[in-house]
Amino acid sequence: MKKTNIFRRLFQLTSKKPKFSLNADSFDPSQNPPVDSENETGEYLTANLAHNRKILESIFGLPVNKDVVIRDFTIASLKKKALLIYIDGLSDRNTQNFAVLQPLMLLSRGRLETDEPIDIAYERLVPGQQVEKSKKLEDVINGILDGSTALLIDGSDEAIIIDTKGWEHRGVDRPTNEPVVRGPQEGFNETFRANTASIRRYIKDPKLITEIMRIGKRSRTLLALLYIKDIANPRLVKEVKRRIESISQTTDYIVETGSLEEFIEDHPRSLVPQMLSTERPDRVAAHLREGYVAIVMANSPFALVLPTNFSIFLHAAEDYYLRWPFGNFIRLLRSISIFIALLLPSFYIAVVNYHQEMIPTDLMLAMTAAREAVPFPALVEILFMEFSFELIREAGVRVPSIIGPTIGIVGALILGQAAVSASIVSPILIIIIAITALASFVVPNYNATFTIRILRFLFIILAGFLGFFGVSFGVFLMTLHIANLNSFGIPFLTPIAPYHPENKDRVIRPRAYDQPNRPVFLRPLDWILQKDISRPWDNSDASDGNERDDDDEE
Repeated sequence: MKKTNIFRRLFQLTSKKPKFSLNADSFDPSQNPPVDSENETGEYLTANLAHNRKILESIFGLPVNKDVVIRDFTIASLKKKALLIYIDGLSDRNTQNFAVLQPLMLLSRGRLETDEPIDIAYERLVPGQQVEKSKKLEDVINGILDGSTALLIDGSDEAIIIDTKGWEHRGVDRPTNEPVVRGPQEGFNETFRANTASIRRYIKDPKLITEIMRIGKRSRTLLALLYIKDIANPRLVKEVKRRIESISQTTDYIVETGSLEEFIEDHPRSLVPQMLSTERPDRVAAHLREGYVAIVMANSPFALVLPTNFSIFLHAAEDYYLRWPFGNFIRLLRSISIFIALLLPSFYIAVVNYHQEMIPTDLMLAMTAAREAVPFPALVEILFMEFSFELIREAGVRVPSIIGPTIGIVGALILGQAAVSASIVSPILIIIIAITALASFVVPNYNATFTIRILRFLFIILAGFLGFFGVSFGVFLMTLHIANLNSFGIPFLTPIAPYHPENKDRVIRPRAYDQPNRPVFLRPLDWILQKDISRPWDNSDASDGNERDDDDEE
């Protein structure tokens, strides 16, 4: 009886309805669509200052919203009431005080007769450099959200948008993910105009076009599409713009290039990255000169380069700052490292479990003796160590930067030594995991490393069940998948499949003076990068030498 009362009491407690709940039975999103404040209030300003103020207060949620500030004042020379509206923290107060309010309230003397007070203010009273007029309410809202100040005057249906941006931001630092020994030591930051200006400093070409648009119906994130007008294929530019504009009408928030990449790529379900994400302005500029298109977003220290192919992920910025023999040596080392990071653990599993005859007898006896005390099969052993290493890698990234490297090194040493001492893993496996880890760190692209890390686990499982046949089957499927990928109409295996002999910069880097053509697969408008004879003194020296020989014979 007591048990029955206890269960009944527990049922009453768990079934008691809360005083407040969002899970209402009558909730139906289709019956209560969100109200668009812009469509409700109209698309254009009016000549009534009070009405315009009411519209802006409704849109920005005043007086509840304390970030948005409205400053009422009178322009003495025009005898007109006016207001400034801006967001506190995004606008610079000194610029507002000395370049906007002071000229309008104190420095303008004498009465100015005009039917269009906004024109007089624009031409004579506001000394700012970046000033524009607009009748559209959307332009005013976007300007305020960007950090500018909007000036509205009674009797005018236009507003002056004054550039007063001045928020705290991070300075230009060294690239953290793509460092180089020889080359520029600067990367992007989160400031939109600083990033576009960094690219412009590397390409002083008047044909470099920077189209600015907004993406996200609510985030209104600034996005810059950069290309060189007389080089980039117009069809490529048109397709990129079409995809960006289409998602701008369907998505509320896109605030980073990582999210944008998922929206506009051709194969979003693939593990293979289909765009190059880089934090180096010099690398973006180098690709723009070849006919690629770049995307820069506000609040993101990374830029996207598209389209892309597999060879781009083998390249690093430093390859082009070193002489070609040194750059090719690094590329060869990098290519070998990719295969080691991807396939070495699976090869070890296949040889140990199924193909012992491939190992020399002495090495096989040593490996057997080392694994004699290990109670687990080789597959479980290597999966345990790979998973442990992934934990150490992520822990080193997430913890504070001061102790991150220490945790990575000490954790790996302690874990490896303790695992061997406890006979959980064999010493040879620790060597395999260490070589694989070092090889994975050589991959220059951060997104490509994730592809290798995930595929490595799949190859290990295939090798554990099917041996070399499973590894071969996995390589076949991976190659078949990559061969079917496209990036904005460009096959991912270009310029090898389909083969383009004109493009020499594939795995092996040609000499700097031996690259006459831009990538032909991009179909650029101007495909000549440099003349065939870019070192004319070589031929002149040869001819001069022949003439001297003839003179000596005479």
